[in-house]
Amino acid sequence: MHDIAKTVGENLKAARRAKGVTQAQIAAELKKYQSDYSEYETGRIQLDYEKIVYLCRRFDITPNELFGFED
Repeated sequence: MHDIAKTVGENLKAARRAKGVTQAQIAAELKKYQSDYSEYETGRIQLDYEKIVYLCRRFDITPNELFGFED
């Protein structure tokens, strides 16, 4: 079974890149250091609910897409 934090991180990274923004830009929006944000994308730190909602809206993706759930 694939680790959910790793799946979320990979999907988060893909969504950010699709929008053409850097980790530093998103980190600043979240009032975080870039190194902290990077750990979301590697799956080392799990997102809290507020960040999940914010990032889904920011990247125009659904929570299902973020978590890798299939339709």
